[in-house]
Amino acid sequence: MILYEIIAVILGYLFGSIPSGLVIVKLKTGKDVRNVESGRTGGTNVMRAAGFWAGLSTAALDVLKGFLAAWVATLIVPDNNWVHILAPIAAILGHNHSIFLLKKDENGRFKLGGGAGGAPALGGAIGLWWPTVLIILPLGALVFFGVGYASIATLSVAVFAIIVFSVRLILGAPGASFADVVYGLAAAFLLLWALRPNMKKLSSGTERLVGISLNGWLHKRKNQRKEDS
Repeated sequence: MILYEIIAVILGYLFGSIPSGLVIVKLKTGKDVRNVESGRTGGTNVMRAAGFWAGLSTAALDVLKGFLAAWVATLIVPDNNWVHILAPIAAILGHNHSIFLLKKDENGRFKLGGGAGGAPALGGAIGLWWPTVLIILPLGALVFFGVGYASIATLSVAVFAIIVFSVRLILGAPGASFADVVYGLAAAFLLLWALRPNMKKLSSGTERLVGISLNGWLHKRKNQRKEDS
């Protein structure tokens, strides 16, 4: 029934819109995370505002939002794979452009705030096929702690989802669907769109490195050697 399909997608958006990071930072520090660094409400910026565990908690809750969107869609509309992917896509949109984070920008225009979408994109992939957590999570962590750029790690979630769902489709795995591949592609587009400022910084060499990453440690060590010499 079309009404159920619409409800599933709207619920996905509302799940995604829950500003986990804003709440956690406000409770822990009293700050508005939107006024810190990038202004995003995702785990990386929360970590900058309130510490590692606050960032990790935010990321976990944001993953849960994407998972719930996909899971609830399968309960409401069991036999429509396209609704199953539209709901977590709506969750990514809600996370990046939350109805609960409407505010005026410096130009007096209303703007919906949020994150970049990596965590709910992972959650949506898990909701579509739960073993993806055993593949995407460790690979994404490897990118994050190795390469050291949160933007690249965020985008890698969608890239890995595309690969996983494409391999399943090619192999004819039970439950594999072309719709799942489309989910990965749509997630990649939404993440890339949200990360436009970061891509510009990456191309200019000004993107911020995560200090606890291998690349961040090597960069710090290199600068220390320059100072010592």
